[in-house]
Amino acid sequence: MTTLRLAIVGAGPAGIYAADILLRTERSFDVSIDLFEQLPAPYGLVRYGVAPDHPRIKGVVNALRDVLDRGDIRIFGNVRFGEDITLDDLKKHYNAVIFSTGAIRDAALDIPGIDAKGSFGAADFVSWYDGHPDVPRTWTIEGSHVGMIGNGNVALDAARILAKHADDLLPTEIPQNVYDVLKASPVTDVHIFGRRGPAQVKFTPLELRELGEMNDVDMVVYDEDFDYDEASLEAIATNKQVKVIDRVLQKWRELPSANGAGGESSRRLHLHFWAKPVEVKTDADGNVTALVYERTTSDGAGGVVGTGELREQPLSQLYRAVGYFGSPLPGLPFDDRHGVIPNHEGQVLADDSNDIIPGVYATGWIKRGPVGLIGHTKSDAMETVTHLVNDQSSWWQPEDPSLEAIPALLEERGVAWTDLDGWHRLDEHEVALGEPHGRARIKVVPRDEMVRISRGE
Repeated sequence: MTTLRLAIVGAGPAGIYAADILLRTERSFDVSIDLFEQLPAPYGLVRYGVAPDHPRIKGVVNALRDVLDRGDIRIFGNVRFGEDITLDDLKKHYNAVIFSTGAIRDAALDIPGIDAKGSFGAADFVSWYDGHPDVPRTWTIEGSHVGMIGNGNVALDAARILAKHADDLLPTEIPQNVYDVLKASPVTDVHIFGRRGPAQVKFTPLELRELGEMNDVDMVVYDEDFDYDEASLEAIATNKQVKVIDRVLQKWRELPSANGAGGESSRRLHLHFWAKPVEVKTDADGNVTALVYERTTSDGAGGVVGTGELREQPLSQLYRAVGYFGSPLPGLPFDDRHGVIPNHEGQVLADDSNDIIPGVYATGWIKRGPVGLIGHTKSDAMETVTHLVNDQSSWWQPEDPSLEAIPALLEERGVAWTDLDGWHRLDEHEVALGEPHGRARIKVVPRDEMVRISRGE
């Protein structure tokens, strides 16, 4: 029986689900899968892109762990595609490759002053507070009022971390250096700006409710934002998710803190709807001093139009959470406009044409862009895997598909790769660090330390 030797680059949910779906799919050939991950630990954005106070993420991690722990997928961690292993290498040792490298960069926001000192991409902030080994371990939070541009889940996550009291994060896996910075934070007010109305937001009810559950943080909404048009009323009446979001927001309108009147808490989180960012104002030294935004209104079709009314919110720092963006991969075509690998249902396309490149596939955010939740990731992987299975006649014919070839190649190149046993060692080490403090785990952050623990050195 023919054996498909498959490489998957990226060990986040997209890559792991693709492997699992292929192994469960009815097919006329055997499958041997090697999963490559540039970090020493798997799970991608589940480990490094979700706020540490999200308990429901544990369920996702458990499902991913169950797939890896079956033992029918090899994992090579701490291996950088394009440096430690190349596309030419993969062609020599595999029949095909699926790229599931995700999207970790911030999408751009083209307004004057956005590159000022104290203006940050939320993705960088998230990577910092989640202990990503490849970002600086230092972060400075300045001033009492900070802003967050965006109305998606990432915006709410990052805003919640800025508004929350550091001690309330201690039961989680938050790294010690992150706790220290948040503990010293001078922030009293976090302002979230979204250019659409309350019935058009991109976040989910769960994320919104979590904001209102913070200790000693008042929620502030403004009555002027709730003059609903027919399109908004229709959305509330027909969409269960929008209805729940509206119900939560309406409760907050009844709080003493509504309209900025001032509640009893020491911190406040303000939701500004119908607010389109126009300019970031700065002082003589180039530091953020304020966000200028234009009040918008509904266009009656789910979009917005400007009213011409400009407002200004004084701020000492500004974060933008307007979407993630993919990164190009060496030797592969890349769509600079959308931040994805050009593809047809996961079959990668050549740069200058719609010709399918044999043996090369994509799944997850690097395939479709940074939209959708875990359910979308699974259906996305199914689509890609279906093409892979049906494309058997165009698979590569590798020179050396043996299982020993890749470890020998990495050894020869001096790559200190980590495997599944190594991840178990690191996982157990982090859990043990947290136990004396009653915490779920304490993440090991430095890459060299992660590798040393994983390799039993």
